[in-house]
Amino acid sequence: MSNVSHKWLVVLAVLFGTFTVILNNSMLNPVLPEFMRIFDSDAVGVSWILTIFMIAMGMTMPLTGFLGDRFGRKKVYIIGVCLFITGSILGALSQSLEMVISSRAVQGVAGGLMLPNAMALIFHAFPKNERGFAVGTYGISVMIAPAIGPTIGGLIAENLNWIYLFLFNIPFALLSLFFSTKYLKTTESDPSLKFDGLGFLMVTLGVGPVLYVLGQGREIDGLVNVTNVALLVVGITFIGLFIRHELRQQQPLLELRVFKIKTYRYSIFVTSAASIGLFSTLFLVPYLIQEAFMLGLVTTGLIFLPSSLLSGVFMNVGGKILDKKGPKLVIPTGLIILSLSSFAYGFVELSTAIWVIFVIQAIHGAGLGFGNMPATTAGMNKIPENLVAQGSAMNNLIRQFSSSLGIVFFSVYYELRRGHMMLLDHMSTQEATLQALNEAFIVAGVIIAFAIPAAYKMKGVDEEEA
Repeated sequence: MSNVSHKWLVVLAVLFGTFTVILNNSMLNPVLPEFMRIFDSDAVGVSWILTIFMIAMGMTMPLTGFLGDRFGRKKVYIIGVCLFITGSILGALSQSLEMVISSRAVQGVAGGLMLPNAMALIFHAFPKNERGFAVGTYGISVMIAPAIGPTIGGLIAENLNWIYLFLFNIPFALLSLFFSTKYLKTTESDPSLKFDGLGFLMVTLGVGPVLYVLGQGREIDGLVNVTNVALLVVGITFIGLFIRHELRQQQPLLELRVFKIKTYRYSIFVTSAASIGLFSTLFLVPYLIQEAFMLGLVTTGLIFLPSSLLSGVFMNVGGKILDKKGPKLVIPTGLIILSLSSFAYGFVELSTAIWVIFVIQAIHGAGLGFGNMPATTAGMNKIPENLVAQGSAMNNLIRQFSSSLGIVFFSVYYELRRGHMMLLDHMSTQEATLQALNEAFIVAGVIIAFAIPAAYKMKGVDEEEA
């Protein structure tokens, strides 16, 4: 390791940690039916394996910036890795579904500490004109983990004991712990910072219910359930109260005034649109392959592999372009590619060759690589260095909200349109499925296209804000 630059060892340290958090979540997604059999539970019960992770992580993220500033980002990140290892061990030792869910809550808290701090630690290690390439390299793990996770999870579920779904995480987490302890630089801490307890209570009561409803509302019946509607109202109300409260604090839990910086604000808008583009395909493409084209799980998994690889490559190339030319060349190009590939899905027919789907999805991945991480980097480059951890926490939290909202929107849209066309237009199931998916992809393309003007308004490192 002596020949490797110290700053790249920082990337390696946080890459292993981020990879294992995202990989574990994507591994568990396709094997929930197996947990129903193992623990003799229903779909609602096992869905908490995913829901509790999302809620715990979302409720922890607003705290991460304060903890990093108060105790040091390296220390908080390492605590997160240790918690994730603990959660993985507890998951493997679980004797009941309740214990599995509890272990996932621990992993969610760990993820909430790790993901925002990972970006902040990279920004601390690299100068502004090198961050695009560094974040692009780090972002490869973010793209590859969701692509290979379902395949690995399926193989483990079919051939090994389910406990290896949790044990599989530990080697990667231990590598992250080793590199983090050895190579992460100790960042400054400020013991004088005061904890905004009331703000934390408000944001917890806001984020928790909203993420719960988004996790449960993937069918129209769940979305209009009286309890869920009430929880959504409560959550939105407390988020509003939190924003009002924070803007009045001298030492806020989250420094919301960073949204006054236009490039950061535009970057949030762009990454939210890109997240909707990403998760729309993650949700809709499996239906396209399995329900419309009547092909299997293997084909579905293979569709995402070249897309993820191209996304990683273009994320890296896009980071280099960002460092040298600024955001106006790479980020709008990425969104245009992303939008056009979504529109292309809108014109797929049952007679379309499967290789065309591979090509469209690969192009979609390239656009995502150009448009996603470079936008995050450009936005965070414009905020003060002492607020990078808070900016990263807000970026991750808003991205989680937008991706969850996107999945809910497209799942409900698909369910309603498909049922409408089968009932009123007398289409066959296969035809109605394809038509509903075509329309959903076009809607996704429009949403992404709306973010293109914001991408053109983003400023580079050497450009002054208007």
